[in-house]
Amino acid sequence: MGVKKKREMQVAALTVCPEDLETLRSLADAEGKNLASLLLHCVQLTDGVSQIRYIKQIVPVLEKVDKNGVYDPAIENCLRIIASIYFSLTLKNPLKKILASSLNGLPEYFVTDATYCFIFYLQEDLETADLYSYRKVMDNISSCLENFNVGTACVVYLLKVVLRFLYKSLTDILEENRKFAGNHIVQTQLMNDLLVGIRVSMTLVQKVPNPEGHLWSDSNFLIWRTMCGLLSIFTDFLNDGDLLQTVQSTSGLAVILFVKNMFCPSEKLPELISSLLLQSVDCSSTPEWFMNCCGSLCSADMPVSTLLFLCHGALAMLDWQDGSMGLSGEALLLDTVHVLFTLTSQIKESTLEMFLSRVLASWTNSALHVLESSSPSLKDCLNGGSSIARRLLEYVYTHWEHPLDALRHQTKIIFRNLLQMHRLTTEGKDVVTDPFFVELTKSLLQLEWHIKGKYACLGCLVESTGIEHILAIDKTIPSQILEVMGDQSLVPYASDLLETMFKNHRSHLKSQTVTNTWMDEWHETWVSPLLSILCGGNLDQKSYVIDYYLPRLLNYSPESLQYMVKILQASIDTETGSCNRRGALGALMACLRTARAHGHLQSATHAWENLVCGARIKQGLIHQHCQVRIDTLGLLCESNRSTEVVSTEEMEWVQFFITYNLNSQSPGERQQICSLLKKLFCRIQESSQVLYKLEQRQSPSDSESECSRERPPVSLQPYKNFMSSVCNILFEALFPGSSYSTRFSALSILGSVAEVFPVSEGNIQTVYQLSHDIDAGRFQILMECFTSTFEEVKTLAFGLLMKLSSVTVGQFQDSEKLQYLFQAALELSTSAKPYDCVTASYLLNLLIWQDALPASLTASSAQQLTRGAGKKAAVLERNTLVVMKCLMENLEDEISQAENSLLQAASSFPMYGRVHCITRAFQRLPLNALQLVSEWRLVVERLLLLAYRLSAVVSPVIQSSSPEGLIPMDTDSESANRLQVILNEIQPRDTNDYFSQAKLLKECDSFDLEDLSTSVSNIDSCAEIKGKEGKTCDVTAQMVLVCCWRSMKEVALLLGTLCQLLPMQPVPEPSDVLLTVPQVKEMGDYFKQQLLQSRHRGAFELAYTGFVKLTDVLNRCSNVSLQKLPEWWLCSVLDDIKSSDPSSKLCATRRSAGIPFYIQALLASEPKKGRLDLLKRTMGELISLALSVDTSKGAVPQVHALNILRALFRDTRLGENIIPFVADGAKAAILGFTSPVWAVRNSSTLLFSSLITRIFGVKRGKDELSKTNRMTGREFFSRFPELYPFLLKQLETVASTVDSETGEPDRHPSMFLLLLVLERLYPSPMDGTSSALSLAPFVPFIIRCARSPIYRSREMAARALVPFITIDQIPSTLRALLDSLPNSTDQCFRQNHIHGTLLQVFHLLQAYVTDSRHRTTADFQQELSDVTACTKAKLWLAMRRNPCLVTRAVYIDILFLLTDCLSRPAEGTQPALESLGLWEDVRGIVLGSELVTGFPWTFKVPGLPQYLQSLTKLAIPEVWASLALAEAEGQAAAIPLSFSRLLESSFPEVRLLILDTLLERATSSELGEKGPPPLLCSMREEFLLLAMKENHPGCFCRVLKILCHMNPSEWLPQTECCVHLSPKEFLIWTMDIASKDRSEVQSVALRLASRVIAYHVQTCEENKDSMASELRQWVQLVVWSCGDHLPTTSRLAAAEVLTSTAPLFLTNPQPILELQDTLSLWRCVLTLLQSEEQTVREAAAEIVTTATSQGNTCQSTEFAFCQVNASAALALALAVLCDLLRQWDQLVPGLPILLGWLLGEGDDLQDLVQDPQQGEDDHIFEKSEVNFWAETLTFVKYLCRPLFLLCQPGWPSDHSQKLCHLQTVASEQRLLVSQLLKELPPSAEFLKTVEYTRLRIQEERTLAVLRLLAFLEGKNVLRAEDCPSEWRQLMAPRASEAAC
Repeated sequence: MGVKKKREMQVAALTVCPEDLETLRSLADAEGKNLASLLLHCVQLTDGVSQIRYIKQIVPVLEKVDKNGVYDPAIENCLRIIASIYFSLTLKNPLKKILASSLNGLPEYFVTDATYCFIFYLQEDLETADLYSYRKVMDNISSCLENFNVGTACVVYLLKVVLRFLYKSLTDILEENRKFAGNHIVQTQLMNDLLVGIRVSMTLVQKVPNPEGHLWSDSNFLIWRTMCGLLSIFTDFLNDGDLLQTVQSTSGLAVILFVKNMFCPSEKLPELISSLLLQSVDCSSTPEWFMNCCGSLCSADMPVSTLLFLCHGALAMLDWQDGSMGLSGEALLLDTVHVLFTLTSQIKESTLEMFLSRVLASWTNSALHVLESSSPSLKDCLNGGSSIARRLLEYVYTHWEHPLDALRHQTKIIFRNLLQMHRLTTEGKDVVTDPFFVELTKSLLQLEWHIKGKYACLGCLVESTGIEHILAIDKTIPSQILEVMGDQSLVPYASDLLETMFKNHRSHLKSQTVTNTWMDEWHETWVSPLLSILCGGNLDQKSYVIDYYLPRLLNYSPESLQYMVKILQASIDTETGSCNRRGALGALMACLRTARAHGHLQSATHAWENLVCGARIKQGLIHQHCQVRIDTLGLLCESNRSTEVVSTEEMEWVQFFITYNLNSQSPGERQQICSLLKKLFCRIQESSQVLYKLEQRQSPSDSESECSRERPPVSLQPYKNFMSSVCNILFEALFPGSSYSTRFSALSILGSVAEVFPVSEGNIQTVYQLSHDIDAGRFQILMECFTSTFEEVKTLAFGLLMKLSSVTVGQFQDSEKLQYLFQAALELSTSAKPYDCVTASYLLNLLIWQDALPASLTASSAQQLTRGAGKKAAVLERNTLVVMKCLMENLEDEISQAENSLLQAASSFPMYGRVHCITRAFQRLPLNALQLVSEWRLVVERLLLLAYRLSAVVSPVIQSSSPEGLIPMDTDSESANRLQVILNEIQPRDTNDYFSQAKLLKECDSFDLEDLSTSVSNIDSCAEIKGKEGKTCDVTAQMVLVCCWRSMKEVALLLGTLCQLLPMQPVPEPSDVLLTVPQVKEMGDYFKQQLLQSRHRGAFELAYTGFVKLTDVLNRCSNVSLQKLPEWWLCSVLDDIKSSDPSSKLCATRRSAGIPFYIQALLASEPKKGRLDLLKRTMGELISLALSVDTSKGAVPQVHALNILRALFRDTRLGENIIPFVADGAKAAILGFTSPVWAVRNSSTLLFSSLITRIFGVKRGKDELSKTNRMTGREFFSRFPELYPFLLKQLETVASTVDSETGEPDRHPSMFLLLLVLERLYPSPMDGTSSALSLAPFVPFIIRCARSPIYRSREMAARALVPFITIDQIPSTLRALLDSLPNSTDQCFRQNHIHGTLLQVFHLLQAYVTDSRHRTTADFQQELSDVTACTKAKLWLAMRRNPCLVTRAVYIDILFLLTDCLSRPAEGTQPALESLGLWEDVRGIVLGSELVTGFPWTFKVPGLPQYLQSLTKLAIPEVWASLALAEAEGQAAAIPLSFSRLLESSFPEVRLLILDTLLERATSSELGEKGPPPLLCSMREEFLLLAMKENHPGCFCRVLKILCHMNPSEWLPQTECCVHLSPKEFLIWTMDIASKDRSEVQSVALRLASRVIAYHVQTCEENKDSMASELRQWVQLVVWSCGDHLPTTSRLAAAEVLTSTAPLFLTNPQPILELQDTLSLWRCVLTLLQSEEQTVREAAAEIVTTATSQGNTCQSTEFAFCQVNASAALALALAVLCDLLRQWDQLVPGLPILLGWLLGEGDDLQDLVQDPQQGEDDHIFEKSEVNFWAETLTFVKYLCRPLFLLCQPGWPSDHSQKLCHLQTVASEQRLLVSQLLKELPPSAEFLKTVEYTRLRIQEERTLAVLRLLAFLEGKNVLRAEDCPSEWRQLMAPRASEAAC
């Protein structure tokens, strides 16, 4: 990479007119020392940077001039020319400022002359009448006033003229702006000119000196009248809503500034401004000039935006410092904030909201300035307890979750300033004990951590008051904040707060403590929670903590690294990571990586030697957890010094990493790997430059220096070797059949290598060049990457080949090969497989760019570019043109055939591939510098015609009412007749036989349309469908549809590319224009037709993509007619929608199909900085339609409007601009839901769903009411105030009639939507202090909604009530709800009422007991006791006196909640259950229930399952209590209710709950926790009996799980007496169950069978033969469970079984199983390690970890006891297996089996090549199981390595027969593969990719086997040339890999 060149500054050179140039020449002296010579030399330079030196010499030259009062015309002429130069320079040219700065030092005797020269030219500029020159004059005035003495004097002298010019220019520009209404490009420029004019006027008033003090305020001056005129203009601007808001806001500043300077006396100015803001101006006492200029501002109906901008002007332009305005200024300050508070409820437009927040922040800054010297009364008005402070807090709480980041930032500023204001008003009181700060801290800490604003406010509070009192309240706050860092949206806020806290805490501790012991406390508070998260915790949480928090902590406290390392090193040996936990090793790597990346580790060697050993590094590089691997690689690659030398150890470890980590399925991990390795390569390149320079300095002679330039220095050789080795690994990874992940990683890294180590240029030395390692074989490997079905791989391969263009050109010399390659590309472009046309486009582009087209193709056009034959651009253009013409000719022929038979086109030559190739060629063509313009114009014209013809052919299918499956095929005449009617309805093309007649097919597997002529009359006899080889093909509806919609897609993308890339000019156009205005309009009409009439989503979505490109171009176009097109189209389609014309082709189904897309494209392309007139007008009309109750035109317009609104609210490009319409949209959705028309209700529901997402955000979890998708009611209704009365009124209407006495349930469908909104709201922290927008009025209506006769509505009403009740109000609300329940003596009550009320009680109680952590225990228990007393009063609802099981169930759930909470008493108090007598009541309910007495029902009554579950949950604690009591008292008395009795229940709901409870206890007992295993042992008979008779799958599964968790020795001997099965028979029974195809039961049964068989083997060691058949059956069961056809759970169960039995069956030094069975189990391990699912691979890696951790295997690898990833585990497993064969002395029988694995015995080689009689096109839609992770040749490589190390020459002769058979089979296969490869067509890797890849893989397998067999026989291994290059080093493992 070398040294980066500094970017040169570009400065435009100054020039003079020819007359001035001649003047300078005439005045220049011969010596060239006078000023004229200096200027002449300066203007003759063409480089502006070089002219700077001459400009700076002007003043020194003038200082040398002897000025004795003698007039010197030469000097005057030079000063005149200097003035001319100054005014000719643009404002942004640096020379202008440099010249002004130089002239500031002008000698005094030249100042007057210079001033007059400048006055002359400025006056000349001011007299201009050209409106478009005004901007330049304004810029000159502005530059004169900017630190330029001569310029300022000039402006002062011409002050009247300048003011008149500004007045005239602003007036003219405003008038011109009105003339160009609608042309936003011109208007934007004119408004920018207005903005500059206003700013120049303000600068003039502020900077022009006013020595007399009445320059601006004397009405007798002419200046005064001009000032009044300007003030009038600014007032008009301020009120003009058509101007940009920046113009209006700046005008507000100007108005206040001018009034401030013009108004007298100045003491009364604050009163005037205050009355202006309060709209209470007294016209009689106000100066006449003010009323004349600003009279419109005194009206009562001033726009809110105008008032806001005036507030801004007052705060920005008045002097607030030091209380200079006195008491009137303080009054103005208070009046201003009250006006701003009023505006907060009136402004809803996002830009104005943002502006308002900035003005409020500005007000707080002004308040701080005033408070420094204010009156006591103002301090009382601004302290923390004042109403203003409360309103500010309310604003902060309302807007701290606002979607706009900038607005949230302003709330933070407001809050910080509010705290500072309070401190200024308290006059130095202790902030820690201050009631305001105490209460504020308490309220903030009580808020949920998901509120973003909480973090910023707490940070401000910490900065203001310190952290110690917050930690005193709750020491776990650091841990709480770290816990929420799993949510990405909260991470930045949490990390900022943590940084503020730990910095403040450290400063406090350091100041309070003399010794260093404070550091331990600081570490315990901030570092220990961090390490806890890093070692465990959530995966996302750890990643975010590492990225955001850890770097900040180490940067602030680098010495903490030693503490972290010490703690983690001590934990590594006792704790290891897994797939779900990084462990201490992962935490250590993360800390070291972060420390090194930020410069806290001085060198790599320091890190390895002193902090972590090399073995730990290697373990981290192949760790099972991906982040551990990434962190370890980052530790190696990242450094804060880009030139740090890479050590040999680092290079070895990186090679080791690459070997086992290329095949990563995680895109994020792949991206990080490539990024980190690129950093390493950059370090190598930059450090190599340093090393090279050192070598050069040490060279003894020049000759040696010359030699060193030719070759790298010796010290750089390790770098070169490393890079070559890395590239070898990467190219070897691109073997046939390699996975997408491997190819993506390898190609990405190779691309980085080619980028970092470019071809050497000049003296820059490159230590390595990839091109030197590219030969023909590797070039072919890269070409074969184009055959991947993933486009990313094609893109990477193409990019790499382009970077290696010098090598690529040399590979395209064979003309025959080129011809085959080009023909293959053309054939692929018509393939029925979509990814083939992508391959074709890359091949064609490669041939084009490398100038490698066949000679026959380019010969005809060679003479066309003779003048540019030597230029690469010309050759590229020629090649593109030739290929495009070829594609277009083929496309034209195919379209002609398709017009005759679309069926034939769909099956034989789908045309979309040709269009795709043309589009890709266009995208890569540099269209700004074309030579053959006339040729290209014809090509574009012809291409557009072809695109329209193609679209016309396929559009009838896309636009039909049912495009999916539309094809004229059926098997009976009646269906064919019906189909004919359908074809007529979609307006078929008469020239296309596909649409003219219905075809009747014979009932056969394949068909020939020639046979149909006898079945259906009038069918063209020649309409047979033949494939490319003349064979009759099957054509399915999917084929036709894919052909049609992909053709439409490619046409849309082509047109989008054309309109985006090609220049456009109005007619008549110049000769070099390729696209005309009529053609652009044709494109627009085409897109309009397709979007409005297409029914297929794929078609109109892609048409939308192209149309968006067109509308973007049109809105940027300077042609007014084109610029107006989107508006015309929009008005047209809205008229069509409103008209509801029966003949309209607009689609009213399919969510209005493409209509919303069409309008989206038109609105989203509207300039965002404008007034958004189109958006406002469109939304107004759509909402009007959506709210329409006029049914005269039907419901179709309303449906369209609702669907379009849904699309617009979902469009993120509209951003906050759509928010002002949300309220009306919500009204339309809620009211539309009540429509009697189903289509309206459906569309309303979809719109409502989009609005919920737009308002509350995208749902990030499964929780429907996630805390991150809620907001306070105050925030919600502040943003959408119209919804407050609307929702309240709607809810009141619903609630008033929800309980109709007529007996007819009024279901009120809108209740559903109302409650959906309301349940997402929760009270604001300010709800207790303010009644505005309070949620309290909703509560009674929500409570009443619980009486709905609809079950779902009652549930929603219960959930919606919870957030509306604050935590303090819940107990009283609970008591009120319970009191409203009927008594048992009441005669008339409704169960719906009871159910709804009980649901609300239940949900409120649930929320109360889970959210009461901030309350004292005593209060909590007392309030619960009061609620319990009220509950007991209605106890009859849980008894049989209540006939409704549903309400009984809910009441029992409430009792369960209460018993669960009250059973945990406060310390030293009696349990509330006992004191209240509730326990006896509960016991009575349970014992008197149907669980004891039996169920009287013979059938299921409503609510029975729910009742049973609730009753059983309440009974379980009673059973546990009875058991504990009996055990404590030693009584053997019968328990009235036991688990055994409950398990006998005939209801599965009861048994399921009981079994879940027992399973939980069994699991806790197995984990070593306290539990009652004796109970489980005593129930073993019940479990066995239940297992035999249970027919409920869930219960049966849990019984088996319980048996799994119990020790088989406790229950297996009892099977004989309990279930009459011997232990062996029980085992067989279990394995039979496990063989059934039911995933969960099968998995559990397999685990149970494995435990049983392990028990049998361990207890019957002396009689193993008796278990032989069972062992064999078990092995077969495990093998079957590993099959890919089974669910993932089955394979995970198999992996778990193999892990638990590995020491017994896989690695036992004395094998128990037969060798064949043992190897079968090992093959299962290998199969699972190559599974598609990552979870399965990780589970299989656990098997390998267990296998390598045994006494007889742990010595064979350095990775024993380590968690490794699947790739490394595969290599380890094969190495361990081979070592075990040696230990078992089973090499002789085992080796043939392993060689069979290597060869792939069982694969039918004839299947490797598809039968040519079976075309692939017939099966393009068939899905099959594909493993995108497993790589056959990787398995072969990993198996070959240990086999070569294991095998010894001279195999025993008695076993040579098996090997001879293997050698015969391998030799035959090799010959057959060679023959089949020869039979494939040329370029088979592209045309027959699947067959070619399979044959190549088999070829490698046979070669590997033959090499091994030759080695065993003592012969030489196959010659190197017989082995492909990528496998020549197959059996030469690197030293670092030997262990694996």
